[in-house]
Amino acid sequence: MCCILDWSATNRKKLDMKTFYLALDLVDDPVRIQEYEEHHKKVAPEILKSITDSGITNMILYRTGNRLFMIIEAEDHFDFEEKSKMDASNPKVQTWEALMDTYQQRLPWSAEGDKWVLMKEIFNLKKQ
Repeated sequence: MCCILDWSATNRKKLDMKTFYLALDLVDDPVRIQEYEEHHKKVAPEILKSITDSGITNMILYRTGNRLFMIIEAEDHFDFEEKSKMDASNPKVQTWEALMDTYQQRLPWSAEGDKWVLMKEIFNLKKQ
């Protein structure tokens, strides 16, 4: 699905976790954006379980305009490719992803087949 972003060795030692930051755009339509947000207020338990079963311990979505920003906190063993394989074999996840895809649009620079794009860290106060 996508490559691994640089993540802080200090945080990994403290928390034995990885943190990823991703971006994606929504279709630029206020009604569709509101519908997307409504879907995320009542995510099915099967979808939530698929997220946590992959090693993700927390997932946070932020929005500004039609741009989404996602933070994933995951256990050290988490792997995007493994998560993709798990999702591909889960009909509930496939139905959810197909629905979400109707609201989402890829960033112009995203790789073929990718929706969410990993963001590159360009500044970190603690590393200065």
